[in-house]
Amino acid sequence: MRTIRINCALIAFPMLALAQRPAPPADAVQIASAISPLPGEFRDNAMVMGYRGESPTLVTLRKGSGPFTCLASDPAGKQFHAACYHQSLEPFMARGRALRASGVKGDQVDSTRFREVRTGKLKMPKTPAALYSLTGGSMDATTGAVQGARSLFVVYMSGATAASTGLSAKPAEGTPWIMYSGTPKAHIMFVPKM
Repeated sequence: MRTIRINCALIAFPMLALAQRPAPPADAVQIASAISPLPGEFRDNAMVMGYRGESPTLVTLRKGSGPFTCLASDPAGKQFHAACYHQSLEPFMARGRALRASGVKGDQVDSTRFREVRTGKLKMPKTPAALYSLTGGSMDATTGAVQGARSLFVVYMSGATAASTGLSAKPAEGTPWIMYSGTPKAHIMFVPKM
């Protein structure tokens, strides 16, 4: 009788890969949770991007006619995070996604985008543009309802500074402050609770 040895590592690694990239929820669940950061009047017409496939990739789940694009929470993320941003921010946001997908990491994503804004290759909105997000908490896998997540509201004002806005550059609970002062992605932060 012949003995066959199987290397358990060859069997285990594909399983680990599957465990690291969980299957995305149904489209309707992703859409419901992705639009949850938005004020009610913007939810029905928001474009929604989410995840599909065995190796989930970001795709358009729902086309929209309104002013916002919402991103569903990445199923491989460590915590729930959904964000909706004004359509005028799409070139900046899409460029960030493309850079990360190509392997650019950390501060290099912003360094590249800032350089491209300065050279005119990448355009930032000329008027303020809003972003709404929810982070943490839990999402009901059947309905997409989100509970216990922390809200964050942002108004992008490219190039704005503490001096030009009259806002502090120091984070503080219950009051707005300016973040990334003087940069292309300068924005006013509103965090109800820190």
